[in-house]
Formats: sequence, structure tokens, C-alpha cells
Amino acid sequence: MAASAVELLRMGPKEILRLCDSPHLGLVHILCSSLFIVFMATLYFISKPYPIYLVDYTCYKPPGTYRVPRSFFLEHLKLSPSFDPESVKFQFRILERSGLGERTCVPPALHYIAPDPTMADARAEAELVIFSAMDALFERTGIKPQDVDFLIVNCSMFSPTPSLSDMVINKYKMRSNIKSFNLSGMGCSPSPISVNIARDLLQVHANAYAVVVSTEIVTPNWYTGNQRSMLLPNCLFRMGAATLLLSNRRRESRRAKYRLMHVVRTHRGADDRAYHCVFQEEDVQRNVGISLSKDLMGIAGEALKSNITTMGPLVLPASEQLLFLLSLFARKIFNLKLKPYIPDFKQAFEHFCIHAGGRAVIDELEKNLQLSPEHVEASRMTLHRFGNTSSSSLWYEMNYIEAKGRMKKGDRSWQIGFGSGFKCNSLVWKCNRSIKAEADGPWADCIDQYPVHTVEAVKLQQ
Repeated sequence: MAASAVELLRMGPKEILRLCDSPHLGLVHILCSSLFIVFMATLYFISKPYPIYLVDYTCYKPPGTYRVPRSFFLEHLKLSPSFDPESVKFQFRILERSGLGERTCVPPALHYIAPDPTMADARAEAELVIFSAMDALFERTGIKPQDVDFLIVNCSMFSPTPSLSDMVINKYKMRSNIKSFNLSGMGCSPSPISVNIARDLLQVHANAYAVVVSTEIVTPNWYTGNQRSMLLPNCLFRMGAATLLLSNRRRESRRAKYRLMHVVRTHRGADDRAYHCVFQEEDVQRNVGISLSKDLMGIAGEALKSNITTMGPLVLPASEQLLFLLSLFARKIFNLKLKPYIPDFKQAFEHFCIHAGGRAVIDELEKNLQLSPEHVEASRMTLHRFGNTSSSSLWYEMNYIEAKGRMKKGDRSWQIGFGSGFKCNSLVWKCNRSIKAEADGPWADCIDQYPVHTVEAVKLQQ
């Protein structure tokens, strides 16, 4: 390249112009052109972002001994000295409309009457769900703990010292120079945030592996008072955890399940209403779903709108984008009183995984995004079988679609997570290969029984 540059400088502008008009090119000129092409191609490939692959993931499946049927749960409420009769009735009505089935699980510390969870009990639950999922991930992928370059653990409500990420590193004797992150206080939304952190790290470190752990520890969050806004988690949250192995190694492209296409994060300004689900008794009787209050659903709607606005140009076909822009101009510029145009995201995605936070969340997004019952089937069935497992629910839903044999090569999946603050975070995945049902997955023993019909309310005898 240097020799070619010197030759061009020696020739001068007139000679270069004359050469361009000449049909005959010398060896130096051919060499110069070839090296320039090679240089530009090299520059392009160096600056091109690394593709991020989801090699595989696992979901924790609680043993049957941790199961809490509705009758068991309600009996414990009545026998517990912590709740007054009105609080017991309130939780009865919540459970009737929750959408949870008979096979959801809680940790051993909450099976006692009355539960008296300790920090040791909470850490025991964390070790159980995280280590079980991590063991399954290492066994399935064949990588060693020492191969992991980055570890991201997210758990909203339980943030002990030493941290959960330290606990994992110590258990598996990971490298001393591993980069670890421990996220807390983000509600049910941090799984996409954790994947986003892993993506950013993998973009600047070649040939690396990142492990993401998403969970919520239920033990320390059992509420024993009578403030109604605090009773909801007792009825909805259940055990769960998911572990993901992400990599930018090109050799992983053959066996990887998915390729990460987009990450979208939106955060509406913090509001007290976003941290407490304020319920009145008449709301419980009137609302179809009871996972979010009307005020909170409004905040979630604003976060969802921002997320849709950002996501739309990335995934929607040109026709849908044009209709959305025309609707926007009509309302903003010409002040026409038109309903906002909701793009048809069914043209961009084959599968939807909506956070299984409760019936109201799923109902609201089904209506707002104009989805069919089949599109939200994975979310409803996950809520029914596993309950609200917080940030890991997105992965139980993804596994449901796989267990049904619906995930085909080239399919696109949209994962939508909600959390306090209020946050709405999205992940878009493209299926790398057709995926068969797993023999040891969380749905393996019950997938033939699903989908089940979920009614608006189950009448329970008090």
C-alpha cells in the first residue's frame, strides 16, 4: 500500500487522469486496486459487530414435594395467626382470579405454619434453584465453568452479602479474572437487561462466553401483615430460575438455538404507583385480572408505547411503518382525534413471550397488540403451571413453545418483560435451527396436558 501511494504521488494528477482513460493498466495499478479492496474488506469485517448466539438455556423445575395446591395454600392462610379474617378473604379472591394452577411450587421454608423464613432459608433456596439450573446448563452445553468469561446474575428482592454472583463463582471455582455483575431492585424486568449487558461485553471481547442467571428468591418475600397492597406477592410469586449461555464464537453458530437480533429498553419515570399494587376490594371483585392495578397498568402502557415506538422501525415491514407514521402525523400535526395506530406485530414475529406477571398483564397486551389466543398461550400456560417466576418467566414461555414443537428455523420471537420503575424491556431472537422438545425440560412431564382452559375465576370454598 505504501509503495502504491508513493507511485501515485510520483505520477501526479494529470498522469492519474490519463491513466483512468487508458484501457491498459500496469502491474502497480492492479496491485494498488487489489490491496485497496482487501484493505476495505478487512476494515469492514473488523468493524462489523459480533453475532451474539444463545447457545442453550435451562429452566429450574421444582420437585413435586414443593407443590402448593390451592386448597393447601388456603388452609395455611386460615391457620396462620399472621392474617386477620379480612386479609384471608382478600387473598382468597386474589387466588380465585390469579390464573395459577394446582402445580405451582414454593420453597420449603414457606410450607410451615406459620412461615418464619430466615436469611439462611433464603440462601438455601438461592443455592437450590441457581445451582440446579447451572448444573443442567453445563451438562447440556459441555462447557466448563472455567470457560466462562462473564457472569451476570439478576434477582430483584434478595441481594445478600456475599452476592449471588460471588456464590456462583465460589461454587463452581470459576476463574479469578472473571467479570461478574449482580443486578437487583429491578422487579420482573432484568432478564433482558442482563442479556443486554452480556451483549455489550461480547461485542468488545472476542471468542468469549457469558452466562446469565435470572431468578427471584421467594423465601424472604413472604408478607405476614395485613396491608392489602403487600399481600399480592404471596398469592402470585413462585419458585423459578433460568440460566443462559451466550457466546460470540462463530463455531457456536451451528449448535446455537437462537441469534440475538435486537434489545430495546424503555424506562418511564419512577412513580410510587409503580412500586405498589394498590387494590381496593371492589377492584378485586370487578377486574378480570388482578396482577396490576389500573394506575399501574396505565404506567405499564406508557412504557409499552415507548418500547413499541423504538421496536417498530427495527422489525416491522415498510407498509406497517408507513401506516404508523401517517397515523402519528394525523394526530400530532393535523390534530385529528384518531386512535393511535397499533402496528401489526404479527407480521414481524411468529412467537410472543409476555411476562407471566398475572392475568391482567397478559390480557392487556393481548388486547393492545391485537394478538390471538394462540400468541399468548405460552404466557397463560406458564402462569398456570409455574406461577409468576419473575424475570425467568420469559424462558419458561420460550421452552413451552419449543416443547410444543412450534419453534422452527428462521422463526422470530419477541420477549417482553415488565418491571418496577416502570420498565418495559424487549428481546428479539431469531431461531437458528428447528428445535425439538427436550426430554428433561421443565414441561417434559406435562406438555401433553396443555393448553388447558383457564376460566376468569375459580370458585373456592372458604
